[in-house]
Amino acid sequence: MTTTKLYINIQSIIAFIKESLNSEDKDFTTGSLRKAVFLLAIPMILEMCMESIFAVVDIFFVSKLGALATATVGLSESMLSIIYSLGFGISMATTAMVARRIGEKKYTDAAKAASQSILIAILISIIISIIGIVFSKELLYLMGANKEIVEYGYQYTAIMLGGNIVIMLLFLLNGIFRGAGNAAIAMKSLWVANICNIILCPILIHFYGIVGAAIATTIGRGIGVIYQIHQLIKSKGFIQLYAHYFKPTFSIIKSLLNVTITATLQFIIASASWIALARIMTSFGSNAIAGYTIAIRLVVFFILPAFGFSNAAATLVGQNLGAQQPERAAKSVWKVAKYNAIYMGIVSLLFLIGAEYFVHFFTHDPIVKQTAVNALRVISLGYIFYGIGMVMMNAFNGAGDTKTPTIINLCWFWVFQIPLAYVAAFIFNWGEWGIYIAIVITETFITLTAIYLFKKGKWKLVKI
Repeated sequence: MTTTKLYINIQSIIAFIKESLNSEDKDFTTGSLRKAVFLLAIPMILEMCMESIFAVVDIFFVSKLGALATATVGLSESMLSIIYSLGFGISMATTAMVARRIGEKKYTDAAKAASQSILIAILISIIISIIGIVFSKELLYLMGANKEIVEYGYQYTAIMLGGNIVIMLLFLLNGIFRGAGNAAIAMKSLWVANICNIILCPILIHFYGIVGAAIATTIGRGIGVIYQIHQLIKSKGFIQLYAHYFKPTFSIIKSLLNVTITATLQFIIASASWIALARIMTSFGSNAIAGYTIAIRLVVFFILPAFGFSNAAATLVGQNLGAQQPERAAKSVWKVAKYNAIYMGIVSLLFLIGAEYFVHFFTHDPIVKQTAVNALRVISLGYIFYGIGMVMMNAFNGAGDTKTPTIINLCWFWVFQIPLAYVAAFIFNWGEWGIYIAIVITETFITLTAIYLFKKGKWKLVKI
């Protein structure tokens, strides 16, 4: 290749990346499908990279405070996963409905759906805040924490649960942007939130210990939400919000809730399974739960960019079904699955070869470190399946068919994974290894089931 051609190709790549990062609503029902995938995927991957940094920043600084602090974050994060499930659920329902209305060219209806979803999220978050603040100690005990962990970390838990509204809105508002094809704004809001968290976390931990980590994370996410609201208010794209759109419209609320309830159940089922695994892990002591927490945070850090690809599939499916192009929607899913499998294969190799290197950043305790390394290496064996499976599941969600992934999760996580992990850990006496193996086996079967049901094509007929 000549120097001139190389220069032109580099310029084309840079121009394409700039286009993907433009803060504009986009219609992906026409044009090159491959281009559509990457125009959505690039900012969505960068968005999830920012979300994954959230997952490790706290644990990076908190782990310096010792095993008690790390265990507190791990157990609190398991509870927060329920909030993440609610946020993901309403966000996914909103993305599906907004994307479908955009595909149908009904932009006012899309904006109204976005407004009503915000009302739902605020109401849910208020209820959770009250419970989290009042019962933080009881919730930690419920998670299997001993008295030492509870007395040390209950304030961290209370702040994180009490400030859950910023988590809910961060997920939801980004879901609105993604449905409108404006993945760049969703990405930038996470950048803003993350930069604030990275700056505040070490400072506030220095002065307030583990409580400072909770304050920093909540403030960082809050600033990200303020940025999102500012972008929505000044928007000149498909989604333009007006005050009267926030008057409760029960027909829209009902439609949203029909999708939200099953979408939320879908993520709660998966999250509850992770909570159960964390609960089983507490049987092996504080060092084991600390090592497991570090491993899961690293897993999340590397796996969240793959969610960027899967989110792209949801938007493409929603918009193209709205435009009456189901075959284009299906083709987009297979393309995204291929790219995600490649990425997750690379991550799997990284963890198999360099697990100790990554864990070294978080702890030097030999017992904690070995637990984390073992968990990373075993769990990474199923990464390619994870990558394909999350695309398939999000394709169902983008179509508004949240029931199918919910049933898949219920069967494989609760009926299969939790009993398998318990039996492997205690009956077969495999200890922590039994939990890691149960994760890999379950995720593999989830993916195979999702592929089979996706090929059947019933998701193409869903109306929302």
